[in-house]
Amino acid sequence: MIDEDIYGIKKWGDDILNVLDNGNIGLKNPFFPENQPVDLIKIIKSLNERGISCPLLLRVTDYLAYRIQQINKTFYKAIKEIGYQGEYKGVFPVKVNQQAQVIDRIVDFGKEYHFGLEVGSKAELLIALAHDLSSESTIICNGIKDREFINLAILSQKLGFKTILVLESPRELDIVIKVSKELNIRPFLGIRIKLTNKVSGKWSESSGDRSAFGLSVEQVMDVINKLKNNGYLDCLILQHSHLGSQIPDIIEIRKATQEACRFFSEITNQGAPLKYIDLGGGLGVDYTGEQKSVVNSINYSLDEYCINIVETVKYELDQSKIKHPTIITESGRACVASSSMLIFNILETTNFDSYEKQEANKDDHPLLKNMMQIPDYLNVDRAQECLNDLNYYRDEIRTLFKSGQINLPAMAKTEETYLYVINKIKEVLTFSNEITEELQSSIDNMADIYHGNFSLFQSLPDVWAIDQIHPIAPIQKLNEIPKRRGVLNDITCDSDGIINKFVLKDGIYNTLPLHEIKDDEDYFLGVFYIGAYQETLGDLHNLFGDTNVVTIKLKDHGNFQLLHEQEGDTISEVLSYVEYEPKDIINRFKNIVEDAVRSRDLSLVERKKLIETFKESISGYTYFEN
Repeated sequence: MIDEDIYGIKKWGDDILNVLDNGNIGLKNPFFPENQPVDLIKIIKSLNERGISCPLLLRVTDYLAYRIQQINKTFYKAIKEIGYQGEYKGVFPVKVNQQAQVIDRIVDFGKEYHFGLEVGSKAELLIALAHDLSSESTIICNGIKDREFINLAILSQKLGFKTILVLESPRELDIVIKVSKELNIRPFLGIRIKLTNKVSGKWSESSGDRSAFGLSVEQVMDVINKLKNNGYLDCLILQHSHLGSQIPDIIEIRKATQEACRFFSEITNQGAPLKYIDLGGGLGVDYTGEQKSVVNSINYSLDEYCINIVETVKYELDQSKIKHPTIITESGRACVASSSMLIFNILETTNFDSYEKQEANKDDHPLLKNMMQIPDYLNVDRAQECLNDLNYYRDEIRTLFKSGQINLPAMAKTEETYLYVINKIKEVLTFSNEITEELQSSIDNMADIYHGNFSLFQSLPDVWAIDQIHPIAPIQKLNEIPKRRGVLNDITCDSDGIINKFVLKDGIYNTLPLHEIKDDEDYFLGVFYIGAYQETLGDLHNLFGDTNVVTIKLKDHGNFQLLHEQEGDTISEVLSYVEYEPKDIINRFKNIVEDAVRSRDLSLVERKKLIETFKESISGYTYFEN
């Protein structure tokens, strides 16, 4: 077998993936790592036999359950080791993935840990209140809240929910006090504080004192004084301080936690009976496996994250002689990212080289003959020189063609020769570790385009919008040397629908090693760690809708159990999203067809076939179907 880690699978997928002897990717059961992995190709074939085709989103419940368990048990372990006197109770931010199948399972898996939910809108609050949460868990209400939101949150206390309204502005407090008095219910209140500490990473703007949400120091004092004056200070039980999102550096987490504790101490000294310190999000996912403080990676483990937070909170509050509160974190990305993967098939490829050698003849232009001789002196050391010569000769011949001195057959032969020599240069450089940046850039610009059956904008919007990197790899043929390098193009008619940043074992590259595809075979790629945000943020570019969604559970002996299937959007459903009535569309088409029949341009048999085809299409999948 070749080096199975060419794609960095051991680095970024060690606890969930490995490469099987047959070259396919296997899904490991993290609860039972000694179990036989489940062959991902076997899963895809089994789903195809059920009528569930690619592209599809594959959710693995074992990965979701494992991550929830890991986060909670690691915090419990840190609390015990450090001698912390409080507890840990995490919450899942619903905005990270609002899909019902995901939230249902998070609540189910998290119940034994009193895992709660964080909501930022009325719709998300309704989702939270419709779930049977543990009586000891919390519902954290962040975001801008109107009277209806606040009224529902306070009333939910009557049902046994510990729904905490986190004050984002002084205005909200006025509404809370008014509604509380009307309902005659003492609310559970939190206060969100802007920390001055600003973290790095893509979402640095969500931290620091210029962040959009939370109270400044002067506003904090105004809220505390208003609570005192209205007799509601005893309702203030939680302090919320959002550390940041996908924080790459553990030092930044420790510093932000330290600052949050200072506020906690001071607010407690003002008489507020704070019981919870909510440190928000921040726990990152190492998408690249680099294990360093860079975008798309992190320089810490889950153990280190938990120990740093617990140790910092204990030390700071011990210094202030304040009772240890319950620690809350909102680790959404870390909970769900690994539990979902996008699987899609390659429809075709566009290659920018050729295996076909052109034979020289006496009528060939001297420049073309020179181009044909380049492979004779090609080697690793002279690769850049050969590429320079190749580009020069082609440019000169193109100039001659434009001026009418070269005919079309000669120009076609030139282009074919160019592609052949490019292929030879690529072959020479395949196993070279000493390629200059200039040469690598030139080779990248000649990479193949693999056209995938998916929409970047629907299934991987962060890749397009913020250059998020998700690990991508073929899910078969990993026991064969990939002889091509390419970029991925989606099925939309948009030049932005392309992926050209890839995780490999030794860094980030502009092309992905890929295998040659035979006409009679399917070639599947997997995009991993897409459980956070991607489903919710996807749009309908070119009217490609949601893909098929399948939820599975890993079983013994390399088997799996299908738990849930959600068919992807039909064209009819997608049209209705953009204000078309499918029946009206059909009737309009019928009228057009009938006009053609009346004008004798169309037979009755053809009319029937056209309408049947139209109806079949409008009820079909939005993606390419075999």
